[in-house]
Amino acid sequence: MHLQFVGSGDAFGSGGRLNTCFHVVGAEANFLIDCGASSLVGLNRLGIDANAIDRILVTHFHADHFGGVPFFIVHAELVAKRTRPLEIVGPVSLPARYAQAMDTAFPSFPHAPARFPLKLTEIEPGAPREIGPLRVTAFPVVHAEAAGPCLGYRIEVEGRVIAYSGDTEWTESLVALGREADLFVCEAYTREKPVKSHTDLATLVRHLDRIRPKRLVLTHMSADMLANLDLVPYATAADGMIVAL
Repeated sequence: MHLQFVGSGDAFGSGGRLNTCFHVVGAEANFLIDCGASSLVGLNRLGIDANAIDRILVTHFHADHFGGVPFFIVHAELVAKRTRPLEIVGPVSLPARYAQAMDTAFPSFPHAPARFPLKLTEIEPGAPREIGPLRVTAFPVVHAEAAGPCLGYRIEVEGRVIAYSGDTEWTESLVALGREADLFVCEAYTREKPVKSHTDLATLVRHLDRIRPKRLVLTHMSADMLANLDLVPYATAADGMIVAL
């Protein structure tokens, strides 16, 4: 099993990076974590078969994490001729947000595709939830409530734990979310300067001894972080990068 960073960038394409989208594939699992506006470009660039993807887990409804969903759906229906069922999992209000996104991106396109079954599954923070081969625990994070509720995910799959912070400023929920995960993908938007709604690396580092991830990869980096990667003593994501699990 592996996770590939289809897009590792922030909302503004800093460093020429694509919006957030991670592809996880294993013996049984094949899913995306977030689907930012440029995700279909990234999937095509990497030769990833979108028709083989069973699920998309969405952390919140900003376009750099959710804006690629309409393109994914319309491509599946009109170009890829998908017949395989697709499930989109996201915060409460997902059905309404999905309808709004479709109406904005492709106003004349039906919300329900004709060729394949589409299931929209809302998830709330709390107890783990069985979703296909995944055991998903959602955690509340602190980002922009107008784009949420905003979530981070702890995903148990094929004997491994993948944790993802989503977009968030420091919050204590990140400790339980990432604790001893096989892979903790965490946003580090800036290196030292605190920024509202986002995590800075200096703050994250102060808490790493409590999180103790087996592997940490930083993502969603601004120009500030990208300009100082030589000073960062942790693994950093890049578009196309593969992490074996």
